[in-house]
Amino acid sequence: MSIQAQREQAVSTSKEIAAEIIRIVHALYANPETSLLEIESATLLCETLAREGFTVTRPLAGMDSAFVARYGSGALTIAIIAEMDALPGLGHACGHNIIAAAATGAALILKRVLPADAAQIVVYGTPAEELGIGKIEMIKAGCFDGVDFAMMVHPSSRRQVIKHFLGLAKTRFTFYGKPAHAAAYPEDGINALDAVILTFNSVNALRQQTRQDVRIHGIITEGGVAPNIIPSKASCYFYVRADDLNELERIKNRLIACAQGAATASGCTLEVESDPRVIAPMKILPSYYDIYSRQLTMLGLEEATSPSDRNKGSSDIGNLSQHIPTIHPHVPIGDGINIHTTGFADATVSVKGEMAAVEGATALALTALELINCPECRDKIISEFHEV
Repeated sequence: MSIQAQREQAVSTSKEIAAEIIRIVHALYANPETSLLEIESATLLCETLAREGFTVTRPLAGMDSAFVARYGSGALTIAIIAEMDALPGLGHACGHNIIAAAATGAALILKRVLPADAAQIVVYGTPAEELGIGKIEMIKAGCFDGVDFAMMVHPSSRRQVIKHFLGLAKTRFTFYGKPAHAAAYPEDGINALDAVILTFNSVNALRQQTRQDVRIHGIITEGGVAPNIIPSKASCYFYVRADDLNELERIKNRLIACAQGAATASGCTLEVESDPRVIAPMKILPSYYDIYSRQLTMLGLEEATSPSDRNKGSSDIGNLSQHIPTIHPHVPIGDGINIHTTGFADATVSVKGEMAAVEGATALALTALELINCPECRDKIISEFHEV
């Protein structure tokens, strides 16, 4: 079958299975499961793929909801990423129900279009994206070894093919002081909350001398038990973000210095806990994204013109992009709707949300078809991957 015939069959197949894709979107929306607890969500995806002839392996990397579903054979292996977790109290306000449905749909399309020996199509259920750990743990466990290319889509207010992500490091500070009656014996106390407040004040000063891409934001997680007791223990939790890992490490060290200075000034002792699972920035490969863009053109879909480096967040897909060539384009579910809001969650099951899931499945399948049929495209992407 020619590549053009495969494309036409992929588009027609996407229409045939649209109801199945939409069913997954609504099922996950109705049962949102938070990070590392995506058990029923993973089961739904695994059962759907198993019915279509995929071989499912679960759990992976010590996570009960992580899975891999494989079909086909050949020298080329293409991974399609299905994130599944919801946000506490907000449900699928990051649209992972659409991500999972689109990934499953793309795999079903490819299974019906491709000869079994054309390539190996692999769907990965990756838990805990909201914690930024699922893909990191799976990479460490070797789950992605042997994969040549990876892809996924993410819902957004815009149809945007390239979207940059910031690296992210997480650090917790716990200060220990000495309790005392705040009115009768204040001179006997060492105020741990003062250390936390001094840390925030120092960070506010630090922000004046950071690059424009740097973000530092934190919360107080423990601040004492009563106003008349000088807090003997207080803690805070910070995220640091930056465009590159070197700057991320440098600013994290500056943040730690702020806390150390606060401990010295307040007379407290300090405990520092830095999460070793640092989220990497996204490695952008224009030649890979160009393939996805061409599929949109073929489908008659227009890309947004918004800058790709604006409104940047972080995701562990960045770690996968540093490991193997990966794309993460966005599909539109409604104008002016921002992620991590109840409005965004509701928009995932709107008509536009349903259309976005089908669009994502179709565009990913078409992108995979071009990768399979164009060795020169693959070579260019791989060369670019090693140069960036």
